[in-house]
Amino acid sequence: MELEVRILGSGREVGRAAIAIGSGDKYLLLDYGVIFDEADVPILPNHIQPNKVEALLITHAHLDHIGAAPMLYVSRKIPAYMTKFTRDVAPLMLTDFLKISGYYLPYEAQEVEAFINSTNVIDYGEEVEVGDFRIKALNAGHIPGSAMFTIHYKEHSILYTGDVNTIETKLVRKPNLNGIEAETLIIEGTYGTSNHPPRNEVEDDFINSVKEVIEGGGVVLVPAFSLGRSQEILAVLAEKAPHIDVRYDGMVKEILKLMLRSRKFINRFDLLAKARKRFVEVKSFRTRKKVVKEPGVIVASAGMLKGGPAVYYAKKLQGNSRNAIFLVSYQARGTPGRKLLEEGVLEENGPRVKAKVKWFDFSSHAGVNGLLGLVKKVKGLERVIVVHSEPETGEAFSKLIKSEVGVDVIY
Repeated sequence: MELEVRILGSGREVGRAAIAIGSGDKYLLLDYGVIFDEADVPILPNHIQPNKVEALLITHAHLDHIGAAPMLYVSRKIPAYMTKFTRDVAPLMLTDFLKISGYYLPYEAQEVEAFINSTNVIDYGEEVEVGDFRIKALNAGHIPGSAMFTIHYKEHSILYTGDVNTIETKLVRKPNLNGIEAETLIIEGTYGTSNHPPRNEVEDDFINSVKEVIEGGGVVLVPAFSLGRSQEILAVLAEKAPHIDVRYDGMVKEILKLMLRSRKFINRFDLLAKARKRFVEVKSFRTRKKVVKEPGVIVASAGMLKGGPAVYYAKKLQGNSRNAIFLVSYQARGTPGRKLLEEGVLEENGPRVKAKVKWFDFSSHAGVNGLLGLVKKVKGLERVIVVHSEPETGEAFSKLIKSEVGVDVIY
């Protein structure tokens, strides 16, 4: 029986992950996320009739993978599968998303609740039968709780990576790629043409740069994604600069508490516990006004400076050359963070930022060598579908796979 793969989102773009696989009237839906236009309006994936969805598999709780999922629950309940940590953190992410972008979304809080209540927790290594599909979750190494899925349907086998990283970080263990078999691999290609520097070198550069600013009497703002990146930065600081004054603010706080209740998903749990004990949680606006005047580090969401307390801190700190804004997250086109990096301003016609600005490559996506290594590890591979990649990058990555592995590649 022929197996159909429908790319509903993430084709020739980074984000909006949404892929349907199956045949006839029954599909397994892999993620259902959003991307944002330059006005920060969410763009939904292509439509699929909910009554044709056998089940929804969620790889992790970033909005580009779950942001559209609740709209499937307006009229029916679809069984969803994800790890326990993803299930626990998804309501926080989606509730915050509704507060910020609810005007543009075709669902409300009750659909978020219906989505979460339809969740079945799946552990790494666990295999589950869903109709004619057999699914298995594997650690993806992207953020805590992130999963890849192997899927068997009739005589077909598929590996869907979601977002994947192939190195160990303070926050997550690297995935075990041994013994994976699949005839079709659906793989992300975010960094399909470039590699990242060694993580320990990035960490040391970051810590040395932080110390330099603080020794000069300045304050370092680290805008970071609330889920994953911010907690990794806190862990790095806890290990390599535990005596520096560090404060953290925004949704970072609640997600840190969740991670501390989810030990099995955290690589260096001891460092997160140390960060929670040593560093200061900002609990009031009064404290916010105070910490911008005292040398130290402030870790705050949002990572691209589109919102959250990081915006307040950036505006307060930008005018002093002793201060610094250290970006540690991907900066999408049209975001204030990208504008800061490229133009030295936080907003159109705004004042030039006097604070030191620097970007550090703490990526949670595999570089091209890691991605290619993953492709080569899959046994019985016949074809590769590249998603989650900008057109130029995806095309180059596809050609590389074809030349190095010799299988059919679709992009």
